Amino acid sequence: MTNIDKHVAGSFCWIELATSDQSGAKQFYSSLFAWKAEDMPMGPDDFYTMFRLNGRDAAAAYTLRADQRAQKVPPNWMVYIQVDNADDKAAKAKQIGGTVLADPFDVFDIGRMSVIQDPTGGVFSIWQPKEHMGIGISAVDGTLSWADLSTPDPERASKFYADLFGWQMVTDDEDPEHDYIHIKNEEHFIGGIPPVRDRKPGTPPHWLIYFHVSNCDAFANKAKQLGGTIYLPPVTMENVGRMAVLADPQQAVFALFQPMPHTK
Repeated sequence: MTNIDKHVAGSFCWIELATSDQSGAKQFYSSLFAWKAEDMPMGPDDFYTMFRLNGRDAAAAYTLRADQRAQKVPPNWMVYIQVDNADDKAAKAKQIGGTVLADPFDVFDIGRMSVIQDPTGGVFSIWQPKEHMGIGISAVDGTLSWADLSTPDPERASKFYADLFGWQMVTDDEDPEHDYIHIKNEEHFIGGIPPVRDRKPGTPPHWLIYFHVSNCDAFANKAKQLGGTIYLPPVTMENVGRMAVLADPQQAVFALFQPMPHTK
């Protein structure tokens, strides 16, 4: 277990579930990951759920808003990327081909954010922290460990994110057949872009978040027992770890990752 007290710019700093059934989602994830849910009022019959592990923030959830439902936005996990200045980053995203879906705005006194769509269709948020810096814990069951961008145009997406966040896009020169792109922020590998051949036809571009687990098979089975769906049963990636792709009972998709003993 690692406590996090600060995120560097360009890192994944927060994850947030937009769901069609907030109480159902609370029950599912609290049972699966032993998250403690704390509801924070946001208005009449509206609340924001903070999920905590060992007293530290791990994730959050809210009910899809009327405008999102009207646009047929499905339940989903949103990834947030840390920035020093949300306004500058949103302006730059526009300049280099992105679409700003929500102009920068203050979230009370806790931070400033914007929602952006990359030129290939993937949606993410940026977060300029004030009172809330984001995820406060890692390397324990139920914490964010990785994120993959599923896109039909890895080359275009790579250039956009590299230009926007300064990410390094690393490929394995020794194995050109394995054309997975690793995303490196400063000295840390934080995510990747799988090859197009791995995409299911017709799947909209999206970011897929991975939760750290100590036993991928056990957590996948438990998720299924709790009403989840297994899309990709646990599979071993040689010298990396074991992973599975699932959906919660409301059909928000996420992945599990059990690292090899010698990896973090």
